[in-house]
Amino acid sequence: MQLLFLGTLALFVGVIVAVPAQEKRVHHKPDLSDHAHDDAHGYQYDHEAFLGKEEAKTFDQLSPEESKDRLGKIVDRIDTDKDGFISHSELHYWIKHRQRRYIEENVDKHWKEYDQNKDGKIGWIEYKNTTYGYYMDTEFDDVEDKASYKAMLTRDERRFKSADRDGDGVATREEFTAFLHPEEFDHMRGIVIQETIEDIDKNGDGKIDLQEYIGDMFTPENGENEPDWVTTEKKHFSEFRDMNKDGFLDASEVSHWILPAEVDHADNEARHLIHETDKDNDDKITKKEILANWNMFVGSQATNYGEDLTKRHDEL
Repeated sequence: MQLLFLGTLALFVGVIVAVPAQEKRVHHKPDLSDHAHDDAHGYQYDHEAFLGKEEAKTFDQLSPEESKDRLGKIVDRIDTDKDGFISHSELHYWIKHRQRRYIEENVDKHWKEYDQNKDGKIGWIEYKNTTYGYYMDTEFDDVEDKASYKAMLTRDERRFKSADRDGDGVATREEFTAFLHPEEFDHMRGIVIQETIEDIDKNGDGKIDLQEYIGDMFTPENGENEPDWVTTEKKHFSEFRDMNKDGFLDASEVSHWILPAEVDHADNEARHLIHETDKDNDDKITKKEILANWNMFVGSQATNYGEDLTKRHDEL
């Protein structure tokens, strides 16, 4: 049986990489699009933000009629309260949902495996037995291995309980998503911070000193010289990471480091689409208003071809 530790294992196993490991610990929000947001030269940014990058490619191949028809069906899905209007909160939620598709695909991948009784929920016992059952029944000759598996089990159980907001011992799909991807949920921030400190804090004092910080990303071998980027990281530790200048990173400082406050691009895009589409200035948009501006939301092969012709003409 293949043991899946769903990220927990990745936090326990050190990986030698060419770039600083510290940057890999920082959880950045994914970009809405690979394109610049410049409506004067096309709507590809809006297409990818509204549909998701992969789905936008599909719409690029549709005729205008097919594109409008599919957009109409999407609008019906976005209007969750069925009042005939798309509010900022509904559009914001939709855009964030599209950007989280890679997460949902990962959840889909594991859902069937762990929902053994097919009740639409995953209990802690189901998860534990599926993930650790074989290893719990195995006699370990290596004491270190036994201790590692026990530590991972304890850690997973703590994360599962944090994700299980109603405390009933079973996870809904949303709760299971929070378990697998805690960095995506505000109420899981504490767990992400705690796990990061535990990974780096080798002396168990609950905080990270400079030696532990550097040791997490670089361990010299056989008299190897210290790379320039390690010197830079030491400077970052003292000048930026260690905000109170006490020589350590506490939970608050780790939070600023790995979960930086960033612009909510999904929120900005929702406001932008409403501003450009809302003709009666009531801060919400109807299906009619959206379909009247369908090329901004979804586009098609025909409109993109037209945009390409415009760009070529401008270049000439």
